[in-house]
Amino acid sequence: MAAPDPVLPVADRCLVMGIVNVTEDSFSDGGRWNDPAVAVALARRLMADGADLIDVGGESTRPRPGAVRVTADEELGRVVPVVRELAAAGIPVSVDTMRATVAEASIEAGAVMINDVSGGMADPRMLEVCAAADVAVCLMHWRTDRFGSASGRAEPSAEGIVAEVRGHLLSLAERAAAAGIPAERTILDPGLGFAKNADDNWALLHALPELVAEGYPVLVGASRKRFTATVVDGSPRPPRDADDATAAISALSAAAGAWAVRVHEVSASRDAVHVAAAWTSGRAPEGVTADGDYPVGGGNKPMSEDPGRPGERAGGAR
Repeated sequence: MAAPDPVLPVADRCLVMGIVNVTEDSFSDGGRWNDPAVAVALARRLMADGADLIDVGGESTRPRPGAVRVTADEELGRVVPVVRELAAAGIPVSVDTMRATVAEASIEAGAVMINDVSGGMADPRMLEVCAAADVAVCLMHWRTDRFGSASGRAEPSAEGIVAEVRGHLLSLAERAAAAGIPAERTILDPGLGFAKNADDNWALLHALPELVAEGYPVLVGASRKRFTATVVDGSPRPPRDADDATAAISALSAAAGAWAVRVHEVSASRDAVHVAAAWTSGRAPEGVTADGDYPVGGGNKPMSEDPGRPGERAGGAR
């Protein structure tokens, strides 16, 4: 994976991105945060719960019923006040938008990343704006003839959905490089749920190590999506009831090398990515030490001997 960019949070584990939808028609929360003050309060709670950065969006792309695009002025009015207040408080902010004008205003307000679900295809100025501002950009896979609703299904290549997504994302990354955006600031997202069915989504998650191996930071956005809510027995559940499944996906994505997971509820995914980091490294997190009756050592190293009492392991009995 490319080295993390200095404008973004840095950690020795998968990052957790908290979602703040300043919309009236989000599929997951039905407009609960469609007020700047309420949205800022939510972002602060998500940071307190362990988020590393916040993704603010002012336009829904829900598939059922299909979302309708809002005007640029409306999107600006929803997003920019929230970005400005969060950035002033020192909170790293990403902005979920397909419009270059919204990206420009958000960057001016303090955003450090633009998360474009169209992959820079909906607005021909998007990559130029991100390159000029030296901010990170996330490019998502979404094959559609109309950037608006996530409904429909992408036509996979003859080799299948994984080859289609990998090939399309690499072509988007090439466009970003041509615009002057370096690889470390180019994040790729397989676009789970965007014109894809459940089998497509699970196939992409299964193949996540292949996408990570391409060398770009990878963002996974599975939170509360329909395929996570139906995984138990095929029966649809409310989006909020999919948070446990989302946390499981967060752990597996982190273990597979994802750069970040984008989630609605942070605390469980925060624990999940820390578990994945400890699991894959085979060691406790930095700063965690043995105490009491626990033996010194670990990390598949021999327990130390107490120099004062030969033959006795430190912290234990003969």
